[in-house]
Amino acid sequence: MATQSPPLVSIQPPKDVSISEIEAELRQIWRSYGSSDDNSDIPSAIRASTFSLIVYEPEETQQLLAALGYYSGPVDGIVGPRMVSALKAAQKAYGLPRTGYADATTKAKLHEDYTERLNNGATANTAKDERLQYSPDLESSGIADAIAAANPCRIIALCPTAGEDEGVTVQVSASCPIQKHSQSTLICCEYITLRGTAAALERNAGMISELVIGELPKFIWWKATPDVDYGLFKRLADLSNSVIIDSSTFNTAEVDLMRVHTLLEQGMPMADINWRRIAAWQELSAAAFDPPERRDALKEVDRVTIDYEKGNEAQALMYLGWLASRLQWHPTSYEKEGGDYDIRRIKFTTPDQRSIEAELAGIPIADVGEVPGDLISLRLGSTNNDADCCTVLCSETTGCMRMEAGGGAQSCRIQQVTPLFDQKTEFLLSQQLQRWGSDVLYKESLSVAAQILELAS
Repeated sequence: MATQSPPLVSIQPPKDVSISEIEAELRQIWRSYGSSDDNSDIPSAIRASTFSLIVYEPEETQQLLAALGYYSGPVDGIVGPRMVSALKAAQKAYGLPRTGYADATTKAKLHEDYTERLNNGATANTAKDERLQYSPDLESSGIADAIAAANPCRIIALCPTAGEDEGVTVQVSASCPIQKHSQSTLICCEYITLRGTAAALERNAGMISELVIGELPKFIWWKATPDVDYGLFKRLADLSNSVIIDSSTFNTAEVDLMRVHTLLEQGMPMADINWRRIAAWQELSAAAFDPPERRDALKEVDRVTIDYEKGNEAQALMYLGWLASRLQWHPTSYEKEGGDYDIRRIKFTTPDQRSIEAELAGIPIADVGEVPGDLISLRLGSTNNDADCCTVLCSETTGCMRMEAGGGAQSCRIQQVTPLFDQKTEFLLSQQLQRWGSDVLYKESLSVAAQILELAS
């Protein structure tokens, strides 16, 4: 079961300041809480001292929720349980199903509500007084809170907005996980939120770069497609120890994975949260051939079938790239059949000139999960019916049944990949912030995936 993040003490709610006042305002916060006061319920507090995390958040749902009074946490661009609670509160108020997901209908309602309030001259405070509120700790804290609880840091959220370029607006806030303390002193996380058009943020790239803390580690969570032509991305990436992405959010996974591969080849330190999500599939695949009697059988594998949730093929391509890189398969052709299952067929040759065929199928799912393109099932088999190599992995019973039915006369070893709480974005991101530098296995696997994709061009 997932553990609940500890409660936080807010020592400074979001406060509007000018760009030139950011550091002065933060210094004032820490001066105000720099010593213990026997008459105060809040112990003394000291500022972040572990790393800086810059979050580029092009999705404005959290901003709208905050402006309308549903969301009271820091606007940090991070979607976690705290924001899910806010979405459910908004959906209840609008008479929509309380899914906790920002679907198109919910976003449209938020835009409509926000526009109507602006036209009527309402302020965010008016919305907060009138709208249904949620308990911030009702469904556990958000991702930023979980990060702050483990490593109090400075989080800088960049929120690009649409409309006219009117410069950049800034908010600062601070909060402290109550279990992070030394005697009577809290160790706290500080938040800086900057809003403006993409052009305005790029124009202030130098100032944003100066907000990171000294010689401490610097991480960029870029929640969009990496774009080297966008000056802000290039500047921030150049100063960071690691650029963190999530390929499950890519709109065109094939094109965007090629961009990531190019950046890796150029030496940019990058990490993909979505790569971490297929670790269990990789581990079980390897374990299936660990027994001595099956090690030679691995050489008989010449058929690979991978099913994934239709809509984003990133996980499927990364898994296939990993498998091919480990077994030294060289891709020779890549064909798209399309259709209801968006079939893709890839052929490889082995060092001893055997032919390998792989099929990727995007399965239409009515009730999609939290992560677009999650793997559903896979099968490693052989055209040699005497080979003891058939292995089936799946995330649900129906996936196992479909793959088993394709086994023909072969007896397949079947194993289920159990959904894990540690595959959630908040956990994976928090883990990634403990490391930086190059992941050689990820780079090699993405290199093979890129070779496959180059065959389609």
